[in-house]
Amino acid sequence: MTIAAPTSLDSKSQLRKTMGFWDVLLFNIATVLGPRWIAAAGHNGTSSISLWVLAAVFFFVPGALVINELSSRFPEEGGLYAWSREAFGPFHGFIAGWTYWIYTVFYFPGLLLASASMSAYIMGSRGAALAQNRTFLLSVSLAMLLVAVLLNIVGLNIGKWLQNAGGVGTYVPLLMLAGIAALVCARHGSATHFTVHNMMPAWNWDTVNFWSQIAFAFTGLELVSAMSEEVRNPRRTLPRAVFGAGALIALMYIAGTFAILALVPAAGIDPQSGVFNAITVGSVALRIGFLGVLAAILVTVGNSGGVGSTVAGIARVPFVVGIDRYLPAAFGKIHPRWKTPYISILVQAVVSGTILLGSQVNETTRGAYQFLIDAAIILYFIPFLYMFAAVIKLARRRDRNENPHAVLVPGGITGVWISGSLGFIVVLIGIAVSLVPPGDSSNKLGFELKLVAGTAASILLGLILYWRGARAKKA
Repeated sequence: MTIAAPTSLDSKSQLRKTMGFWDVLLFNIATVLGPRWIAAAGHNGTSSISLWVLAAVFFFVPGALVINELSSRFPEEGGLYAWSREAFGPFHGFIAGWTYWIYTVFYFPGLLLASASMSAYIMGSRGAALAQNRTFLLSVSLAMLLVAVLLNIVGLNIGKWLQNAGGVGTYVPLLMLAGIAALVCARHGSATHFTVHNMMPAWNWDTVNFWSQIAFAFTGLELVSAMSEEVRNPRRTLPRAVFGAGALIALMYIAGTFAILALVPAAGIDPQSGVFNAITVGSVALRIGFLGVLAAILVTVGNSGGVGSTVAGIARVPFVVGIDRYLPAAFGKIHPRWKTPYISILVQAVVSGTILLGSQVNETTRGAYQFLIDAAIILYFIPFLYMFAAVIKLARRRDRNENPHAVLVPGGITGVWISGSLGFIVVLIGIAVSLVPPGDSSNKLGFELKLVAGTAASILLGLILYWRGARAKKA
């Protein structure tokens, strides 16, 4: 007697619907909101404030509208991969899904290094030196990755609590930052002089690389859509959580940048752990130094939640691609006990850990961090090009107006074209400026060659796997 191989329906039917509205909202905050982006904005100076506003208006809002329409019309596991496949066919769906997944092998190391750097401030002001210690950063980074992976393999019903704690642990310290800054300014004045002129964008080559980071900091709302079949009532839950989290995130990025610059001048802000140095400075000035330690503890939990949410969401993409047989079928396997795509999660973790170690070769800590961020941005923005193009391509299908559950982009076809085109253009600009080495890079040519080679090799590997999978599927 022969036993049939599991079908996609069999694999997906084993997934558990464990996430409600608050789970999704906190998941979005843990995924999108990052203290390191506020630190990077502060390091860039007062012009970052206008960049936040511009990115929110021309990228974040259109992106949220597009994500809500696509996730409510096509609430399928795999999210962005499924939308691109629906609009442009299997090949383009694969490219979108592959680059969306492979970016994490560069993103995780950058996120982990920043998270480890911030966790050093649990030791108070003594943590500033530890935040630059490579051995400490690597050890803590690998430990955080291991915890996130294990919890998400055991099950989303367990792993989601890490994400929930991550959302709270990210937002509360930034509220503390804003409150401390307000008190210090009232008593001692601001460390930075704010004017309308100096808050306008600074258009120069030294800061151009940072522009893409501003847009990248607003991404991630689409991630939970990759888990649509594990969300209770996804057509209703996902759009509400996207709008709620989006408003909270945009407000905190702007308020947090004002606060960090009010406490520390731009030149003194570390682009990874600057938020906690600012909280430490402010709490010492107010003679309540324990607040800095408390904030560092909370954000360490918050960053762990950010790693956990990214592990959980991104792993669903190769899981669905594996079911479609364009990646090895093992990616589509579900753990027999915990009902999670464990192969996808484990492969992701091993490759990310390897890249983390490799990024440290012949690089300063800051240079390695910048390379990882730029490579992640380029790969991550490729599927966003597909997403914004897909909403335009799918707008004229009859089911758009016949679907009573769809949360549509306002303004009909014209609104779709405006939102899709704005997002597409911003993403193209983001990719272009990511290729420009940062102004303080010591070896601009080496940085550029390593960045181009790393991203090109990642895409080529995906194409090889696709052709292999397509040939096997046809046979």
